[in-house]
Amino acid sequence: MKILAVDTSSLVASVALVDETKTIAEFTTNYKKTHSQTIMPMIDYLKNMVELDLSSVDYIACSSGPGSFTGLRIGGATAKGLAFALNKKIVPVPTLDALAYNIFMNENIIVPIMDARRSQVYTAFYTWEKKCFKRLSEYMAEDINIVLNKLDGFDKNVIFVGDGIEAYRDTIKNFNKNYVLAFSNLSYQRAASVGALAIDYALKGLIVDSKEFELTYLRKSQAEREYDEREKLKNDNDC
Repeated sequence: MKILAVDTSSLVASVALVDETKTIAEFTTNYKKTHSQTIMPMIDYLKNMVELDLSSVDYIACSSGPGSFTGLRIGGATAKGLAFALNKKIVPVPTLDALAYNIFMNENIIVPIMDARRSQVYTAFYTWEKKCFKRLSEYMAEDINIVLNKLDGFDKNVIFVGDGIEAYRDTIKNFNKNYVLAFSNLSYQRAASVGALAIDYALKGLIVDSKEFELTYLRKSQAEREYDEREKLKNDNDC
């Protein structure tokens, strides 16, 4: 099985080609250019480097959220366009699943945290049990302090991954100095992790048509929140 994977859920843009035994190629950038500028040239570069006939891939895998609203939509549109043009199915991979999958066969509780601003993070809790990757919680958009208090109930050590580490490093360490923060080479989105999980999910039948592929946001966009706040203020001022 051969999968082309895309992740644009954060500032990181990443594409990869994987099969059941290896990462054939991966191209990742963490730079200021927008994903609309980079993702298709990255796919084209990868395709040329490994002499890939796109029609030979079995599935398109895409990080399905949560994450940056704009980034997710660019990645989702790219995956849908490729899948439609190539007549392929899409394997949706939750962003938090793929982030946690960067940490392999670890006995700790693995906690991906993506900075959602306003002291909030996108997160979920994971572990490995008998070589099985398991999610222990629901997907959350939650205040970092509430997340830390929830983790305090587990009788295991905790390792954090994700860009939320930089935003909340001091908060985490002040709460529990024994909590581990992953190094930067493991702590950001990787399309290779999306692809590796997608192989497992595809084997389980977790695939969709391009028109059925949907993104998961967990909370409203900033524009929607600002609109709701204006409407609330207007209603509060009504006589």
